[in-house]
Amino acid sequence: MQGVLTGFAVIAVVIAVGYALGRGGHLGDQGREVLTRLAFHVASPALLFTTLAGADLSVVFSSRLLVTALSTVAVAGVFVAVGVVRGWGVGRTTIGALCSGYVNSGNLGIPIAVYVLGDASLVAPVLLFQLVGVTPVALTILDLSGDGAKGPLWRRLLTPLRNPIALGSLAGVAVSASGVRMPGPVMDPLTLIGNMSVPAVLLAFGISLCGSTMPGRGADRHPVLLAVALKAVGQPTVAWALATGVFGLRGAQLLDVVVTSALPAAQNLYTYASTYGVGERLARDAILVSTVVSVPVLVVVAAVLG
Repeated sequence: MQGVLTGFAVIAVVIAVGYALGRGGHLGDQGREVLTRLAFHVASPALLFTTLAGADLSVVFSSRLLVTALSTVAVAGVFVAVGVVRGWGVGRTTIGALCSGYVNSGNLGIPIAVYVLGDASLVAPVLLFQLVGVTPVALTILDLSGDGAKGPLWRRLLTPLRNPIALGSLAGVAVSASGVRMPGPVMDPLTLIGNMSVPAVLLAFGISLCGSTMPGRGADRHPVLLAVALKAVGQPTVAWALATGVFGLRGAQLLDVVVTSALPAAQNLYTYASTYGVGERLARDAILVSTVVSVPVLVVVAAVLG
């Protein structure tokens, strides 16, 4: 329980600082936009590269990753199906699907893995799957559903290679797969720049809360409620069912996959929504509500399975 509360407390403090900066107008009218662009185009690609360049790619073959991948696809598929029926649009539905299954495995998952699961490396499979698999696909869909869809075929096919997030992830995987050890003078500046990513994302998120209405209202009410229900309840339930019924996981392994699946939607999803100008309120509200709801969910999961 201490790990859950510690992880959430850190995030809450930084978001509160962002909210205070927004209320006071200390960063000007363009403060949120500048932080968002900084995170998307510079800091996050650097963070993803340095993280993946030193990662052990063998973790992608674990049964835990299969549980995470299948549970993510399941809940995202439910949101997409509802979005198609309700006519929520490609971009908005993509953001909602991400909020339904893309967990906060970085700035929240790591401290929780340390304090609850006892090993920070246990979130590595989830982190790799989301960065290498989910993120490039989702951002390509967002690219093609916007202005990118109007360009020539060759330009559309090269969309993943023009996205800074995807480029950082793929470059990091390439370095890790090659076995090359990057020298300190190369990695140190990238690490320093990458360290800005999480604070920039959280501060921008806090600024976005200024003057906003209560979450779960207006035109995004139903998408938000659906995304939160799928993220907070649906995904950990599916993960538990798959882990016990299909893969036969028990004990610490079962606790690992269910806890990571119960993590709330990641804050960087708001950066994606803001960058592409689609589903911003949906992302903001779903992240906020799922973060609050996930506290009791994680406490219960840790108590029952721990």
